[in-house]
Amino acid sequence: MTEFSHVPVLLDSVVDSFKLKSGDYFLDATLGGGGHAKAILEKFPQIEKYIGIDQDADAIAAAKKNLSKFSQLEYKQINYKDAFDFELDHKFGGVLADIGVSSYQIDNAERGFSFNSDGPLDMRMNKENPLTAEIIVNNYSQTELANIIYNYGEEKESRKIAVAIVNYRRAHKIKTTLELRKIIESATGKSAASAVQRTFQAIRICVNDELGTLQTFIEKAFSNLRKGGRLAIITFHSLEDRIVKQAFAKFARGCICPPSFPVCVCGHKPDGKIITKKPIVANAAELKVNKRSASAKLRVIEKL
Repeated sequence: MTEFSHVPVLLDSVVDSFKLKSGDYFLDATLGGGGHAKAILEKFPQIEKYIGIDQDADAIAAAKKNLSKFSQLEYKQINYKDAFDFELDHKFGGVLADIGVSSYQIDNAERGFSFNSDGPLDMRMNKENPLTAEIIVNNYSQTELANIIYNYGEEKESRKIAVAIVNYRRAHKIKTTLELRKIIESATGKSAASAVQRTFQAIRICVNDELGTLQTFIEKAFSNLRKGGRLAIITFHSLEDRIVKQAFAKFARGCICPPSFPVCVCGHKPDGKIITKKPIVANAAELKVNKRSASAKLRVIEKL
């Protein structure tokens, strides 16, 4: 099995996003191997409790090993949308979510995320999840497949790919990642490289309900911040970033009167202040050592 390894993206920017006080609670909703956690705990040793969440048991095991010197840590193996469903008598001074597939998950062929190495069609971030990529590609209808690939992958050739999948599976069950890749390539020709990437992304999002999970999480996370607490979210594709941007804009909105009203009569005040007017992205130095940071975007909001 591949050793758990994940390079935390936008590390300095993430740490600088927070203004934590003595006695603060911090929630790391996507702990991974603990890279962000280590940097945050080293800069803010006054944190009273650091709750690290990950639905991947391998990530939790790696984090426990990498963060063994810190006494403030509490671990929970749950989906991050359920991060606030346990009893807690504190609001959080900071909440972080890194909404991406870890390098370990991509590089470990057994997990089925990669289209560059052969492995089972899995793609589950939580290996206890009953829904796998194999179930989707072998059982969903042609229309359902096309909609998933178009809506979650923004792939223009979604119908061609869905037709190719359904035609292939009439004679052979699709079992591996490279088998699926060849089917996509056969359907898309010159645009095969991007079509493969987008289709794998779409199926992965569907398997893990990533967009619905993100929307649920943002609402819960913001409501569980203390005054002055900050929520920082890293996304890796436009669908996620759009959800975060729109949610933050809603929290930061003041007047909600109809545009036709000459003056404000609602008296509605913003609940949050957007700290990052534009998303923070990786600089040249980080891109040089971690190519996977190229699509990362960090947005931060503060609760008023």
